Order: sequence, then structure tokens, then C-alpha cells
Amino acid sequence: MTKAHIADAVPLRQTTTIGHNVTPQFDITAIIDYSRDMHASRHPAPASITIRNLDPALKERLRVRAAQHGQSMEAEARRILQTALTPQDAPPVRHLYDRVRARFAPLGGVDLELPPREPVREPPRFD
Repeated sequence: MTKAHIADAVPLRQTTTIGHNVTPQFDITAIIDYSRDMHASRHPAPASITIRNLDPALKERLRVRAAQHGQSMEAEARRILQTALTPQDAPPVRHLYDRVRARFAPLGGVDLELPPREPVREPPRFD
């Protein structure tokens, strides 16, 4: 971000006059707030929900399950929702190696001649 952009977005706190020159002084808290707001607009905060009228027995089961997994009830509820809403029929993730092999397998394999190993060279001396 250039000084011109900051000057447009951040209010001036005061000015200092040195001879005939005027030096603007920026309010540092305004710059920090501006930076935080710009960051927040690119990365929106995660959504949250409130669940009302939850059966007390169900809430207790969630509390026990969360304790068994060593996490909060909120984290456990997030985990349950994520598991329940993940598509089950999605194809498994294939790594690059698997995709390349699948593409070239119909063409047949290639036997490569491995070069013979050479003796290890002497390490450098620092005398």
C-alpha cells in the first residue's frame, strides 16, 4: 500500500510545521484499524449458528462425546456436521503420482538401464 492510499483512507491526527514545510502525522490506531478491516474483507469471518430447543439428553451426549475426544462441545458439533455433510460419493483424492501413472499405463512400461555406481569421491580437505 502506498502512502497516497494510506493518506486517503486514514485521518490525520495533527500536522507538524518545520519552517515552511508541513509534515502530516498519521494516527497509528487508525492505520491498524484500516489494515484489520482490509484483511477482514478478503477473509470473511467463519459463520456461526445458534441451535435452540435442543433436547437436554442430546446436549449431554454431545458433552460426553466431546470430552471423550478431548475437545469442546462446539468443536465436537463442528466435527459432527463436517462428517455428516461431506459428500460420501466423492471420488477419493488421487495424488499426482497416481494420476500420471493412470494416464501413461496404457502406453506400456519402459525399462531403463541404470548406470553403474561410481566410487565415492574424496571429501574436500581444508588444510
